[in-house]
Amino acid sequence: MTAAKPTKSLGFWMATALVVGNMIGSGVFLLPATLAPFGWNSVLGWLVTIAGGLCLAYSFSSLAKSMPKAGGPYAFTRAAFGPAPAFLVAWSYWISVWVGNAAVATGTVSYLSVFFPVIAKTPGLPAIICVAAVWILTAVNCRGAFLAGGVQLTTTLLKLVPLAAVMIIAIVLVFTGGHAAHAAPLRAADIKIPAITASATLTLWALLGLECATIPAEKVKDPERTIPRATMFGTALAGFFYLVTCSAVVLLLPADEVAKSAAPFSDFVSRFLDPRAGVVLAIFVAISGFGALNGWILVQGEVPYAMARDGVFPSFLAKTSARGTPVRAHVVSSALLTVVVLLNYAKSMTALFTFVLLLSTTSSLFMYLICSLAAMVLKQRGFAPAPALVGVGLAAAVYSFCAIYGAGLEAVLWGLALLAAGVPVYLFMRRGNARADESAPPAP
Repeated sequence: MTAAKPTKSLGFWMATALVVGNMIGSGVFLLPATLAPFGWNSVLGWLVTIAGGLCLAYSFSSLAKSMPKAGGPYAFTRAAFGPAPAFLVAWSYWISVWVGNAAVATGTVSYLSVFFPVIAKTPGLPAIICVAAVWILTAVNCRGAFLAGGVQLTTTLLKLVPLAAVMIIAIVLVFTGGHAAHAAPLRAADIKIPAITASATLTLWALLGLECATIPAEKVKDPERTIPRATMFGTALAGFFYLVTCSAVVLLLPADEVAKSAAPFSDFVSRFLDPRAGVVLAIFVAISGFGALNGWILVQGEVPYAMARDGVFPSFLAKTSARGTPVRAHVVSSALLTVVVLLNYAKSMTALFTFVLLLSTTSSLFMYLICSLAAMVLKQRGFAPAPALVGVGLAAAVYSFCAIYGAGLEAVLWGLALLAAGVPVYLFMRRGNARADESAPPAP
């Protein structure tokens, strides 16, 4: 028997922390190294990405305001296109979340090895710590949304510390003229459309997660107001921090130095503030990864719960605890995540893990495209009365399509293969539900 209705535990700041915390993981702290060859083109790439992200955020916000239902993208796609497309989108998105969580977990543990070298030197220890972190945070989420939200809010505030440090240093350098000896010159001849497009494709990965506040909708206080505000504000805030901090690192450090750096943010702080500060920065990066993992574990449990409650996933995943938490969905998702983590630490499986991670990112892009189209369809049907939704939804759809194109043919084909893999699962569940309906006694 399903437990009582979930407690509304997530307010505006916790929902915002879910968005910002899930977007800002450990990966963004390495992004300047990838963007370094593009120079000022990367700044324009960020502007394109942030504009596209805000269009997506507006689409999700508008849909959440009209339909604040658990599952977010699954609920929106079902309302617009029916159960089969909704299942396929949610299926691929769910897999992308727990596969991606393996990367977040392993990246977090790798930063901890800076302070505890024994982690890297002891065979098997990184995997043990990684799995332990997964299950500790799974337990936190099983205790209820309020505790998970509190952890998310705390870690989000802490993860903004290194970004704020870089931002303050950059502002001081600009206003005191100290940047003049370091800044990369802005030359019109260096600005090229292909470089901007490549930068925008790379920076898109940093915005994945803007939809997160829509997924645990039933646990959000006043979801019609809270989710749209948290989604828009969280996306804008993360985008602002990304633009300023990543651009500062790329433009104020030598490009060849940044491109070779394993910790560009730490190098930036070490050079302009204190060499010891760069080492301290690593602990905040680890906290950032820890917070992102907490938020994504919340999401990976909520998606199969919403699908099971709708009858397209095994019904036992729809059971909740006395606190209204889908414990079984969390446990199953984290068990799958544990398998992927262990595969990642088996050296022979590294290539496979990299491939699956690429697959997970492409799946998120497919979800963004379908939800953008859903926003336009539901606006036309009168379910989402938000102004300008058709125009903004179209812009979001075009942006999503361009991002999918930029991901490359191999990623797209495997992303489509993942969607196709969900078809037999959907048909199996549909047949099982039909048999259950036939065997049920007639209503009196």
